[in-house]
Amino acid sequence: MSMDAIRSQWYKIQRWCSDRYVGWSDSLRHRPRWIRLILGALGAYLFIVLVLGIYWSLTPSYFAVVDNAAVRAEAHGGQVVTGSVTTATLIQIAETLLDKPGGFISNDIAPPGILMDNMPHWEYGVLIQVRDMSKAMREAFSRSQSQSTEDKDLSEVEPRFNFNNQSWILPASETQYEEALEYLNNYHRRLVDEDDNDGQFYARSDNLRYWLQTVETRLGSLSQRLSASVGQRRVNTNLAGDSAATQSTPVPNNIETKTPWLEIDDIFYEARGSSWAIVHLLKAIEVDFADILEKKNATVSLRQIIRELEASQETVYSPMILNGSGFGFVANHSLVMASYISRANAAIIDLRDLLSQG
Repeated sequence: MSMDAIRSQWYKIQRWCSDRYVGWSDSLRHRPRWIRLILGALGAYLFIVLVLGIYWSLTPSYFAVVDNAAVRAEAHGGQVVTGSVTTATLIQIAETLLDKPGGFISNDIAPPGILMDNMPHWEYGVLIQVRDMSKAMREAFSRSQSQSTEDKDLSEVEPRFNFNNQSWILPASETQYEEALEYLNNYHRRLVDEDDNDGQFYARSDNLRYWLQTVETRLGSLSQRLSASVGQRRVNTNLAGDSAATQSTPVPNNIETKTPWLEIDDIFYEARGSSWAIVHLLKAIEVDFADILEKKNATVSLRQIIRELEASQETVYSPMILNGSGFGFVANHSLVMASYISRANAAIIDLRDLLSQG
C-alpha cells in the first residue's frame, strides 16, 4: 500500500471519529440539564474513586525500628530496654495497618475499598505476622518459664488481633484492633518503666526459636502457594520419616497443585505484606537479642534473612502480576517472590539450628 493510500485511510478515520464526537456532544447538549448534571457528577465521582484507589494501593515504606522504639519509650517516660524495640515495632506495624492511606480497607463495603483487591491481601499478610508475634509475646517472650503467669495485658492483645478482619460493624475490625493496641501500649509502658517490674520481656534463645518456628512455617506455606502458580506435580511426602505414621483419609502418591488464575495476585500481595512485617520484626529482634545472636555467632545469618526479604519488596513495574511459565517468554512474578521467600525460609531453619546449639 502506497503512502498516499495510507494517508487517505488515516484522514477517513479522523473524520469518522470527529463526526461521532460531534454527534455525541450535540446529543448531550440537547439533553435536559438535570441529566447533564447527573452524568457530570457521576464522571467526577468515578474519577475520584480511581485516584483514591491508586493512592490507597501504595504500600507503606520502611520505618526505623530503633528510632521508633526511642520515641515511644520517651513518650511513656522510660527508656529503651530489652524487648522494648520488638514491642514498639509490633505497635507501629499494627498502627500502620489502621493509619496508612485509606486506613484498614479489608472490611470496606463502599468504593474504592470494596473494589480493591491487592491491598486487602497485603493487609492480611501483615495481620498474620501481627497475630503470630502477639501470640509469641503472650506465650513465650513475656514468661520466664512454662509454669509462670501470662502477662495481663498481652492476654487481652492476642484474641483481639485474631478477630475477623472482614467485620465492618458490631463490632468493626478496626475497633478490636484499636483495643488490642491500647493493651499493647499498656504493656509497653510497664516494660520501659524502671519503677515497675511487673512488665517483663525475656530475651532467651528458646523464646526466639519459638517465634522463628512460626515464621518458618508461614514462609514455607507461602513459598509453596507462590510456586503453584505454574502448577506442581509433587510426590506425597506427608508421612515421610515415620513408618508408623497415619493420616485421616488416604491421598494419591502424586499430587497435582495449581493456584487458580484469579488468586495468583492475591497470594503475591499476601506474601509481600508478610515479608514487609517480618523485615521490621527481625530488625527489632536483632537489637533485643543482640547478646544471644552474638554468642551464637548468628547475627550475620539474621541479617542475610533480612536482606532476602527486603529483596521481595522491590517495586513491581508491571501493571499486573504476570503468570508466565517457569522458563517461558513472559515473566512469572510469583516464582521470583517464591525464590526470595524460599531462601529466607532456608536461612531461618539454619538460624534455628544455630540457636539450639549450646
